[in-house]
Amino acid sequence: MTDVNHGDLIFDQFTRQATVFSTAAAITDAQALQLILEAARPGPHETVLDVACGPGIVVCAFAPLVRQATGIDATPAMLERARKLAEEKGVANVAWRQGDVYALPWDNASFTIVVTRFSVHHFLDPAAVLREMVRVCAPEGRIVVIDDYASADPAKAAAFNRLERLRDPSHVRCLSLSELKGLFPRVGLPEPDATFYELRGDVAGLLARSFPNPGDELEIIEMFKAPAADDRLGVPVKLEADRIRYAYPVAILAARLPA
Repeated sequence: MTDVNHGDLIFDQFTRQATVFSTAAAITDAQALQLILEAARPGPHETVLDVACGPGIVVCAFAPLVRQATGIDATPAMLERARKLAEEKGVANVAWRQGDVYALPWDNASFTIVVTRFSVHHFLDPAAVLREMVRVCAPEGRIVVIDDYASADPAKAAAFNRLERLRDPSHVRCLSLSELKGLFPRVGLPEPDATFYELRGDVAGLLARSFPNPGDELEIIEMFKAPAADDRLGVPVKLEADRIRYAYPVAILAARLPA
């Protein structure tokens, strides 16, 4: 189960982020969604579950290609955005559920594809969630995990995670790529196939869809400015005349369950 205090942070942050997150160009990017679909390889008879589905963007991307697509999230405001998006896109083969991702409310082997995007860094116990994803996935089904990842350098990873916790108090820890991949064998999955892209944007836009504690914005901006010189965050940062641009590395990790 989710820690009560952390659950409150999740509820608070994602209730406030529901609209701005769901409309952000980096989150709705069609090319990134296409990469996820290619990794999942959906067919017309598939049933898909998106864990921590947020505003339903991934669910609605799968819907035209599969029999049924379902999203579960802890935050009612996000699910309301998801319902509106489905209406806007005219997809009817979707369902939404509010619930706990640490105890998914479905029987074993209920879905053939189970995905989660930009959520692992919010989980107190990522392996526990992935284990639940495997439980509800059918034999020979596919698990797909998409998240940004931290540097393999512990100091850079610590600096990046400190920045992200300032920006979003519900952030727990961004794993390194090796740690993300290492979750798969821990829950009985083979080594995942990996596809990569970059989540690009500028700091002003990032802060516009973030809700840090009052007064932390200036520190966040200064933390972004510093690595342009010394790479202390372990992510590419570029200073321009009136913008600070970043490129978070993102991995799409996909594995098939044994028969």
